[in-house]
Amino acid sequence: MEIKRSVNGNTVTFALSGRLDTITSPQLSKEIEAAFEKEPVNLVFDFSALDYISSSGLRVLLSAQKKVNALGTKMTVKGVNDTIKEIFEVTGFTGILTIA
Repeated sequence: MEIKRSVNGNTVTFALSGRLDTITSPQLSKEIEAAFEKEPVNLVFDFSALDYISSSGLRVLLSAQKKVNALGTKMTVKGVNDTIKEIFEVTGFTGILTIA
């Protein structure tokens, strides 16, 4: 998986490509924690080039959502393909995440 991080004001965007799974999810988790080191930020996840997400990846997203809820910031997931959208629907994440 490749993670491209960009910052625009108080919004951090993570553009992911490849697979977000057991092997790669710790890397994303570290990137998210680093984004919150200085101040509360809004998060945007661009999944346009993401092929797959496992339960480990879902846990990282759930943890990030809990963090932004606690801080009063926002989190958005965009560019979700049909396969990942189906995973979100089956797991109930469509009710938890803001999907653009």
